[in-house]
Parts: sequence; structure tokens; C-alpha cells
Amino acid sequence: MDLKRLLQEKNFVAAGKSKEIYRIPSGEYRGKYAFVFTDRATGYLDAEGRPVFDPGCDVVVGEIPGKGAIACRFATHFFRLLAKMRVPTHYVATVADDVMVVEPAVPLGMPARGPEFPGAAPLQNLEWTWRESAMGSFWRRYPFVRPCTDLPRVVEAWTKGATDQLITFEALAATGALSRTEIRRCERFVQRIAAVIHDEFARHGLHVLDGKIELGRTRAGGGRLVLIDEISPDVLRVCRGYRPGKQGYCLEAGDCIRTRVEGERRRISARRTSVSTRYRRDRSRHSRPPVFPDCR
Repeated sequence: MDLKRLLQEKNFVAAGKSKEIYRIPSGEYRGKYAFVFTDRATGYLDAEGRPVFDPGCDVVVGEIPGKGAIACRFATHFFRLLAKMRVPTHYVATVADDVMVVEPAVPLGMPARGPEFPGAAPLQNLEWTWRESAMGSFWRRYPFVRPCTDLPRVVEAWTKGATDQLITFEALAATGALSRTEIRRCERFVQRIAAVIHDEFARHGLHVLDGKIELGRTRAGGGRLVLIDEISPDVLRVCRGYRPGKQGYCLEAGDCIRTRVEGERRRISARRTSVSTRYRRDRSRHSRPPVFPDCR
């Protein structure tokens, strides 16, 4: 594949926080899309204005050299692993260190009802999170739960945009975005994918705290439900040293988790080495994500 010819403005489709998408006009993969993984990283600025990289946040705060290639390699591994487990995805092939080819798919969502009203907007690219530990916005919404309490892969749906917003399953059904049958099918599908990811990390002594994925329907093959977008360090939080206790939470939480209140806002983050420092130091051999502080 001639990547120089492919990655031209005329083939450009869209850009996200961490990827760019191009339409492939000719050749072996004609009609498919190319995902280009970039070094852009989301996060927040600390009190001194320094970027803290966090995949749960919505704002790009800088770049991590080599991150795009790492994310592509990471995603390739999991897409191929899911294929072996007969989990359908839109993955086709990896053609460069940071370029992946995928089947066109339609993300789950719905058009805006009443577009004549200012402020109306479509529901685009529903995102699905699963929680195996109480972290991030889950803990902030439910602060009566002890941080790092074990959870049974709780699945949530989110709108995708400049700021992701939680949308309840009841709201999805009531608005007609998805039927209750479709919602339940999506929930089970997310849990199935999460189980594969969990087991793979567990083989290496790591624990998945939570993750975020997107689902869609292929344009060919009868519109079946598949995993789309990516599985990479941009969409997962993983920790080392997880030690489950009989009480139903990680016994290391007191040493590795820090919570604080700023005005009316709660925050929860990791006490250990920041991801920005460790990622830069280890990027040449980084095949798995470190502990991330938290936003989503």
C-alpha cells in the first residue's frame, strides 16, 4: 500500500482525539478505511500547568512520542486475539507501524429529532464502558462506594462528543435510539469482549480497572453487530499489584489511590509514578499500559 498517496487530504474522512481516518480509494483494500494512530494524548493539566496524560479525559493535552505505533500494535494484538475467540470486529489488517485497515461500519446512534430547533444534535458513536473496579467517574457519581471496590463488569453507555455524557439504558430505550433487546445484546457483547481483555491481562499479572469501546454494524454482511474503533492504552485503565480481599475491594487501594475534593468536585487518581514520566521512559519496550490517573 502506498501510504504517501493514501494519506492525502482528498481521502481524509475524520480526525479524533487519537486517530485520523482515511478512505482507501483503490488497490487490495479499496472501499475500506485506514486508521492512522497518532501520538496525541488526552488528559488534564496539573496545578502547575503540566500535562497529566489520562485516557479517561476528553481533552488532548499533548503528544507522547511513539504512542501511535504502540497503540496500533496493541490494538492489532487484541483484534487478532478476539478473532481467535470468534468475537466479530471490523479489523482487516495492519499495514504499517501506525496504520490499520478496517471494514466500513455504521456506529450505533440516531439522527436528531427536531433538527429545526437550535441546539438539536444527533446521537453519534455511542461509547460503552465497563467497570471492574470503582474508579473514575463511577466513583465520583457514587462516592458512597469504597474506591477500587470490585464490580461485576458494570456496563454503561455514553454519548460521544467534545464532552462525553452518560446516557442511561432507560433513556436509550425511551428515545428510540435502541430497543431494549438491542441494549441487552450490546451489554452482553461488551461483557464478552471485556472478559477476553481481562483474561489476557491477568495472564501477565495485570488487572483491568475499566475500559471503553465502540460498537457498530458492518455495511456488508447483513449489518451484524461488531466491535469497531480500537482497543489500546487510549481506552483502558490497567494496574499492577491488584490484591483482592474478602471484603470485595483491592487491599492495595489505600496505598495507590488518592482522592480529594476541590470545591464541589471530587477527584480520584493514582499515587504512583505519573503515566507521562513512565511512558516516556519505557516507550521503547512498552507493550502494556501502566496505572492511569482518572477522568472518565
